[in-house]
Amino acid sequence: MRDGFVSVAAVTPEIRVADVAFNVQHIEEAIERAVDEGAKVVVLPELCLTAYTCEDLFLQEALLRCAEEGLAKIAKDTEDLDALIFVGVPLRIYGKLYNCAAALNSGNLLGIVPKRFLPTYNEFYEGRHFTPGPTTVTRIDVAGFEDVPFGTNQLFCCDALPTLVVAAELCEDLWVPNPPSVAHAQAGATLICNLSCSNAIVGKAVYRRSLVSGQSARLICGYVYANAGWGESTQDLVFSAHSLICEDGHILAEAQPFGDGYALSEVDTFFIAEERQRMTSYESAATPELAGYERIHFSLENTNTHLTRFVDPAPFVPKDAATRAERCEDIFTIQSMGLAKRLAHTHSKCAVVGVSGGLDSTLALLVMARAFDILKLDHAGIIAVTMPGFGTTHRTHSNATELTKALGATLKEVSIDAAVRQHFSDIGHDERVQDVTYENSQARERTQILMDIANQEGGLVIGTGDLSELALGWATYNGDHMSMYGVNASVPKTLVRHLVRYVADTCGNEKESEVLLDVLATPVSPELLPATAQGTISQKTEDLVGPYELHDFFLYQVLRCGFAPKKVYRLALYALGETYSPETILKWEKTFYRRFFAQQFKRSCLPDGPKVGSVAVSPRGDLRMPSDAMASIWQKELEEL
Repeated sequence: MRDGFVSVAAVTPEIRVADVAFNVQHIEEAIERAVDEGAKVVVLPELCLTAYTCEDLFLQEALLRCAEEGLAKIAKDTEDLDALIFVGVPLRIYGKLYNCAAALNSGNLLGIVPKRFLPTYNEFYEGRHFTPGPTTVTRIDVAGFEDVPFGTNQLFCCDALPTLVVAAELCEDLWVPNPPSVAHAQAGATLICNLSCSNAIVGKAVYRRSLVSGQSARLICGYVYANAGWGESTQDLVFSAHSLICEDGHILAEAQPFGDGYALSEVDTFFIAEERQRMTSYESAATPELAGYERIHFSLENTNTHLTRFVDPAPFVPKDAATRAERCEDIFTIQSMGLAKRLAHTHSKCAVVGVSGGLDSTLALLVMARAFDILKLDHAGIIAVTMPGFGTTHRTHSNATELTKALGATLKEVSIDAAVRQHFSDIGHDERVQDVTYENSQARERTQILMDIANQEGGLVIGTGDLSELALGWATYNGDHMSMYGVNASVPKTLVRHLVRYVADTCGNEKESEVLLDVLATPVSPELLPATAQGTISQKTEDLVGPYELHDFFLYQVLRCGFAPKKVYRLALYALGETYSPETILKWEKTFYRRFFAQQFKRSCLPDGPKVGSVAVSPRGDLRMPSDAMASIWQKELEEL
């Protein structure tokens, strides 16, 4: 749990209607299975001790007495299990009958949470038997336990993991306009458990899935929904054991309708806490006590949680092809509309871009073409400038020129060799010394050319640098770092590839598609060092700075989630460990943090550019970070790995 993960399970046991002894046996077996598989919070369905469909048998003394005895037996039989357990049970309290969730831990009955909202419409008839539960917490004696908290406003707080704060609601409570879980979350609950008996009718599973995942998104919480299934009466209804585990809008695990009724995953309580802290509009109570809540503490062993949940190795790139295509179209449109607005605002009839035959300048050129189409401008106003230098290869130069022609843009070529050599002479630099001055002089010369051509033509210089390069500072300050509008500024490198591929697949222009596919097959390089004797690229970015697949993973976990280095490392091992060794992951994670902190000064003065996703580094919006911040805390944690 040191990373904030807690394993949770939604379990639907086999039961029989009104057969408490049978139900107790199978409930205990279901709990033991979940705990054996690592679950620390186990949630069972509504009224599973008796079955939900007992109807007027709920008015029978014998059934209610057996239910209390069964609850006491489950508490005793699970006292050695290291888990917080929620069981559905009918209980008589102060002369009324309540539909309850009983919270058990280490043989103790921690609390009784009654159902607030009782459906008494259509196929439901709970108001005939049960009383709506009070919010205020009182103390009762029940099922052989004394001084047990009773009421909806209870928070079950884990001593070993302070970010694990659990609350419960029951079935219909979630389906009403103002569910109790709203107040629970505002009072501090990070995990909501729902004990449910929701019947199966056509289309309901889709709605249930949307409802549960949506509630976890609105409340920024984990949500465990345990539904009834096999064993309930089918006199008029059928129950599908459709259970869900969600976190912040994402379905982590799902027991498919009419399946085995078992879902297990891990909820990240650190992420939930970080996200609520970040969202200034998330309304929280000052303290649980002021919100009218009682905190009940329970203990769990502070052991590591084994991960089974999906951790996306490419968090910026959807795995599903259809979703990926839709995402690419959205991003491409946002980029193009952003540029179109800027061109219209500045009354620019032309735009200038440096084209190298690489991925980033290719994407920028494609965005410019779309923006010109939006404004109904002639593509001749797109001035694509190729500026061959000491490291330019025939392959990249050819791709840049051929793509420009395929798009109908205006091509200009300005060699930088003579100008850079003159500059070396002016500043007294030996050309044989291929150091940072040698490389950056070329980048700054190219930027000067672009700026001056833009002045000549009355247009804008369009920046090509992407989000991954900005995070790592892989740009020459006041060179390719600078432009008049940066269309790729919040597109990570791993996604740039898919955007270019998307256009290649959908453009309908055979020549354009052919060039784009060759661009995709070309190694990423700044081409600032001379080519090899064979005329191929000698300077490969990922050999120098590390794989962008890893850096984009780090970038997402650090900026989007706020995770600490050790947790980022663990997640990288889990998601990418089959591709990279632990030593390789750690090496490049150290590089990421070192460069991320050291290069903030470049991000502090970025040109304007459109935000397209949840991660961005604009100093005006998403990353307000001092350029002289120290990285020692993060470096120390990495050194401890």
